[in-house]
Amino acid sequence: MPSQIIFLTSLAILTDMQELTGVKFVEKKSKFFAHLYSINSPDEIDEILKIHRRKYKKANHHCFALCFLKDGQQVEMAKDDGEVGHPGRVLQEILKKNKMDTHVLIVSRVFGGIKLGVGGVSRAFKEAGNGVMDRFNEQAD
Repeated sequence: MPSQIIFLTSLAILTDMQELTGVKFVEKKSKFFAHLYSINSPDEIDEILKIHRRKYKKANHHCFALCFLKDGQQVEMAKDDGEVGHPGRVLQEILKKNKMDTHVLIVSRVFGGIKLGVGGVSRAFKEAGNGVMDRFNEQAD
């Protein structure tokens, strides 16, 4: 079955952060749920992770990248959550490429039973991250 991107509905619109968009990407039965958030502080990542762990209980990994540059404060963070292939770094590059400077890009992976390998995992996270950015850019137009 070929890979596909499916649009998701919003998980949360909270007072401090706002989910901008989300997509589901399927690769060899593994599901990748990618979401983009606008944040007012890097500390909001803890709440975002809580939301994703609650929503995607079957997910083995919740990888994310955070870029925050506001009022002279610069924070960059990427976490792989035990996943192979450095997906946090892959997501970080997507945020930088799209000049997203007060945002979190998070991808929760539900393992589908077929190992993707290091390169396959990186490509799948990249595809999911680019899918959510494409959807965000389409909505902005």
